[in-house]
Amino acid sequence: MLEKRIDHMKYMEGMEVISSDVMDEVVSSMEAYDYHAYEAEDVRAALMHENCSVEDFKALLSPAALPFLEQMAQRARQETRRHFGNTVYMFTPLYISNYCENYCIYCGFNCHNNIRRAKLDAAGIEKEMQAIARTGLEEILILTGESRKNSDVAYIGEACRIARKYFKMVGLEVYPMNSDEYAYLHQCGADYVTVFQETYDSDKYETLHLAGHKRIFPYRVNAQERALMGGMRGVAFAALLGLADFRKDAFATGLHAWLLQRKYPWAEISFSCPRLRPIINNDRINPKDVHEKQLLQVMCAYRIFMPYAGMTISTRERAGFRDHVIGMTATKISAGVSTGVGSHESDAAELGDDQFEIADERGVEEVYASILAQGLQPVMNDYVYV
Repeated sequence: MLEKRIDHMKYMEGMEVISSDVMDEVVSSMEAYDYHAYEAEDVRAALMHENCSVEDFKALLSPAALPFLEQMAQRARQETRRHFGNTVYMFTPLYISNYCENYCIYCGFNCHNNIRRAKLDAAGIEKEMQAIARTGLEEILILTGESRKNSDVAYIGEACRIARKYFKMVGLEVYPMNSDEYAYLHQCGADYVTVFQETYDSDKYETLHLAGHKRIFPYRVNAQERALMGGMRGVAFAALLGLADFRKDAFATGLHAWLLQRKYPWAEISFSCPRLRPIINNDRINPKDVHEKQLLQVMCAYRIFMPYAGMTISTRERAGFRDHVIGMTATKISAGVSTGVGSHESDAAELGDDQFEIADERGVEEVYASILAQGLQPVMNDYVYV
């Protein structure tokens, strides 16, 4: 069986190969990163510097930085207020299909899982979006399982065009594409693309992604760059913390974003900070070393390293933690979330099973009120087309 698996470093037919050395720099730097080499004095120095260098970022992610978490949080809050004021942006995701052709052992959507599969047609997508728009939200994040057969580019483009009727910001979290396909979806109304690399450890990646297009490591790493080449306004980066060494993955995520920001200075860069959550048919997969304290450290390090980058805190985390980090590190929060297909209409039953369990089930009004209670300003839209 193992002998029949395709080389995870070799591009498959139809995958665009771009001329870029970003992946090589990220992976080599991550492999060379020894977080045990940093001591308290390195962390103090990093916190004193006005501008955080890559070396400072390494120190802030190290175990030596944990005793300085309060100081990191204070510095992170200062940077967030300086660049984003007291605003917190709100949005919700919409899963329009959960068909998937990948065999990722940690994911609820993987092709071998026995779950209810569903795909919304255009009318179903519009009804879901109408229901979400009635809550007052003005940004939608469109998600699918990774199946070109069941959710081709034209289908996703149609969803983008429908979304433009109801929302001022349209994001995508779908399978990686070629730059011309990203250009098409941008023309259809998409503003930005989020791609979870899952882990930047190539060897670990190979053992977790056993089949499907997602198995190809370099194609996924270069997805954000292809999206920017295709004209997307912004891209978001994330590793799924807990799949591999979370400190190295967090460093690689930050460095990847930093390098692309330098290469494409006009791009809007943001981070997501997901931890592994329980999934259907596999309750044994759960991170053992990434607790809330470690997650907060990663988020603070991201904020200090790239103070102008957006940062999303998802419903994978409990409500109390999410409320704690908005205004400090996170600038964006989801609300009224379902990771299943077809459940936003009040009179509609969920058609397809969830990708993972969420920890914060609060609706839009509850999250909005919680933001206000902290003296922060909920924002539904921060971009104006002219």
